[in-house]
Amino acid sequence: MYAEVMRENEWLSRSIEVMEGQKVVSTGLYGIVRHPMYTATILMFLAMPLVMGSWWAFLVMVPYVIAIVTRIKDEETLLTKELEGYQEYKEKVRWKLIPYIW
Repeated sequence: MYAEVMRENEWLSRSIEVMEGQKVVSTGLYGIVRHPMYTATILMFLAMPLVMGSWWAFLVMVPYVIAIVTRIKDEETLLTKELEGYQEYKEKVRWKLIPYIW
C-alpha cells in the first residue's frame, strides 16, 4: 500500500506544502481516501505490536494517531486554500483516512 501511494503521487513530501505545478491526485487509492499514506503508516504501526507479541506496544499508537489527525487537519487547511481543485476533490472523496468511518 505504501509503495502504491508513492507510485501514484509524485508530490509526496515530508513537510506540508504545495509545490509548483502540483495537481490533485484522485486516482487509485486516492480515489478511496484522501490520505492513503497515513492509512498505510497506521496499518504498519498496528502490525508491529502483533509481530512483537507486545500489547504494551499498542500504547505507541495513541500519540501517533493524535499526531496524524492533527497533521491531516493542518494539511487539509493548506491544500484547500492553496491547491487548485482540492475543494472539489474533498467533495468527491469524502473519507480522509478510513472508508466509511473518517
